[in-house]
Amino acid sequence: MGGGGGSSYTGWQPERLKDILREKSEQSAVEFEGELAGYLAGLLAEFNSRDTDLINERLETAKAALEDRLEGSFDQLFGGSVAKHTYVDGLSDIDSLLIINGSDLAEGSPRQALRKIEKILSEKLGNDVTATHGRMAVTLEYADGMQIQLLPAIHSETGLRIPSSRRDAWSKVNPDVFRSDLTQTNAQCGGKLVPTIKLAKAIIANLPESQQLSGYHVENLGIGIFRGYEGKKTTAAMLPVFFERAKELVLTPIRDKTGQSVHVDGYLGEADSPARQNASHLLGGIAKRMRSASTAASKEQWAAIFDEEN
Repeated sequence: MGGGGGSSYTGWQPERLKDILREKSEQSAVEFEGELAGYLAGLLAEFNSRDTDLINERLETAKAALEDRLEGSFDQLFGGSVAKHTYVDGLSDIDSLLIINGSDLAEGSPRQALRKIEKILSEKLGNDVTATHGRMAVTLEYADGMQIQLLPAIHSETGLRIPSSRRDAWSKVNPDVFRSDLTQTNAQCGGKLVPTIKLAKAIIANLPESQQLSGYHVENLGIGIFRGYEGKKTTAAMLPVFFERAKELVLTPIRDKTGQSVHVDGYLGEADSPARQNASHLLGGIAKRMRSASTAASKEQWAAIFDEEN
């Protein structure tokens, strides 16, 4: 009598249970990936909603102020994150190549040009804007926190020249080389490299300022990591790959193709320097947190990585 109770298990295969569990796990992973994709798309929409009209207006005002005080003309040409569409508040500079045409500024040294530009803009733009200059550019800081960098450039027989990062002289530069490289790699990644870089910048912006990588450095890392990439072309898949690979690439200096400087990441010192080791540790930690958040299928853990302020 009692033996009949086991008849319902006739033909049961333990492997089938493993198959069912695996199918449920894969289904859950797909569902979470969809949720994560939606979350990241929402963040990108916020990043893309910045006021480009205001930036253009302020650049035109600065150019007009210079033309009002100096002979010659000034053509503004986006050269930084605005042109590359990788801008994120808090990390990227909004820089513009300010091409000097027929002005006495082109006859002097970069230091003289920077001082003159700073003086004119300080006088003309009013108390709501603070103008300062460094070795290569003039920075305008507005009352609302926006910063705009103006990088003076002059025409020469060999092309555009900008202030050298190493000495008080004009140095040849070719911004189109880098922009073309980024555009080509982005196309190879189905258009997902640029949004991946934006998201990476937003995460890095949460680090202490002294530990943040420059926006230009992050963009170069992105190109190096995803050139020839054959993995899944979604931001959800590519973002962890960025940090996993970046923790290795950051240990070695990256040569600057544009000619602005010797290395895009010279601020971190020589290969395997303490600063590079620290950056590698931080990037690796972010990658590990991402993998843990995805394994746990936790959007909350992912949000914590972005600090939800972005």
